[in-house]
Amino acid sequence: MTGVTEEGKRRASDGLAAMVDRARHRLTRPFSFYLTSLLLVAIVPAFIFSLVVLKRSVDAQEQVITSLLQASTGSVTRIVERDIEGMLTTLKVLSTSRAIEDDNLQAFYERASTALAQTDSYLIVMDRKHEQRLNTRVPFGTELGKGSDADSIERAFTNSGAPLVSNVFFGKTAGKWVFNVYLPAKLSTGEEYLLALTQNAENMAKAVNRDTLSPGWNAALVDGAGKVIISSDAAVKAGEPFFLDKVPAISIGVRNIKENGTEYRVATEFSVITGWRIIAWAPRAIVDAPAVWSFLWLSLGGIIFAGIAIAGSLAIARLLSQGVKLVAQDARRLGAGERIEPRPHMIAEVEQVSAALARAAAARTKAESEIRFLMREVAHRSKNQLTVIQSMLNQSVYSAESAADFADSFRKRIAGLARSTDLMIANAAQGVDFRELAQNQLQPFTPDDPRRVILSGPPLRLETQIAQTLGMALHELATNATKYGALANTSGVVKLSWSLEDEGIAIRWREEGADLAGKPSDPIRKGFGTLVLERMLGMALNAGLERMMHADGIEWRITVPRPAEGDDVP
Repeated sequence: MTGVTEEGKRRASDGLAAMVDRARHRLTRPFSFYLTSLLLVAIVPAFIFSLVVLKRSVDAQEQVITSLLQASTGSVTRIVERDIEGMLTTLKVLSTSRAIEDDNLQAFYERASTALAQTDSYLIVMDRKHEQRLNTRVPFGTELGKGSDADSIERAFTNSGAPLVSNVFFGKTAGKWVFNVYLPAKLSTGEEYLLALTQNAENMAKAVNRDTLSPGWNAALVDGAGKVIISSDAAVKAGEPFFLDKVPAISIGVRNIKENGTEYRVATEFSVITGWRIIAWAPRAIVDAPAVWSFLWLSLGGIIFAGIAIAGSLAIARLLSQGVKLVAQDARRLGAGERIEPRPHMIAEVEQVSAALARAAAARTKAESEIRFLMREVAHRSKNQLTVIQSMLNQSVYSAESAADFADSFRKRIAGLARSTDLMIANAAQGVDFRELAQNQLQPFTPDDPRRVILSGPPLRLETQIAQTLGMALHELATNATKYGALANTSGVVKLSWSLEDEGIAIRWREEGADLAGKPSDPIRKGFGTLVLERMLGMALNAGLERMMHADGIEWRITVPRPAEGDDVP
């Protein structure tokens, strides 16, 4: 049974291998095939991306056009409403005239004619029977009939004294399409009358000026009944129903509307004061024409560039295939560890590959030697680090008063060692800068006032092992200063200075302003910081140490001797 199972697995494995071989055989193609495929892979996504960018650009442009259309229709609305409000103001001023109260219509006619001389408006006074009492379009005394817009006149009389703006209508007196603004009033006798300012519809042409519209766009002012007041399109006549009857009566915004088989882009704005609409429209084909042409040009350009790229790829493939075989031979020799000489090729990149293979062969032996050297160096550094950590652990256990104190002190010392190690790694080639080392180690202890820690000394580069030992020493000095010395209060100052002397590197740590009152002059036992200075500096660096107690703080003087000839220079 086991034999049958193993035989089945073997057959399945052989079958899979055969399938892979057949697929590999079918995928074996000339270099030109894959180069052309690579170009198509590069071109097609770029073309698709260009289409997406074009679509986004068109969408953004449409949003801009929409915003401009809304701003334009809103501006027209404000122009119309400003004119209507001006007419209402004029009516209110004229309604206060004593001449009409005294039934002196001729005097009122003269005053109104003078007031309206520089405007396009005319005044009409009508009684409750819709009879015109006067009309400044014609001389005073001319026989006048009833008003031409009976529905609006009646609504104005019954509008609770509020003003009313009419729809467009054909004025008999004017002989043109006009609109009225009505203001009902009463005489002291209680008799009702109606003041109306009338304007020709053509006077609103300034509101739909075609020069302010984009090419292909038109605009029209449409009243509440859907009749055109004025239009920038000469084919859309005043007084006729607006041809886009699918535009909602009260609508604001931009939309697409299909009318008589043609799709239009329509922007509308509604005036609350007049009840009129401002409509801007253009055939969708005109609006979309720039995007369509951009797409056509992009497609044509993509096809042309793809053809050029494919033709060029075939020529390049022929040149490349000649050099690839030789490069493959050199690669096999490189794998065998043989010496390789660079070959001249017609393709500069292939020649560079050949030269790179030659350099790689020459560098291989050197790289292997360097790797062995680095492994020895890493092992050496790791042993040193472990020795330092072990010493820190032993001393932290010895000097700790509790488990929490041990954990805190050991963590801080490990952190200080890590900071020194970071500097060593970052500056392994040129050495560690002493000022940067000091700033790095003292930074966790520096008070809010940076003037309380003063560093002074010339530029100085240290060998990495010396930098690590001095970093630990500075960490311990700062720890002691924070616990017992100048940094334990709010006014103490630490001054760290260094210089190059004939004997070596002279380092001075001076604390000033420490609170030493009531403390014994000699400590009961030495802390870890003192042991670091005496043991590690003294033993590892053979440094000279001098400790002095002043009335306001401790002072340490450290002298690191110059290395003997043949040693690393700090």
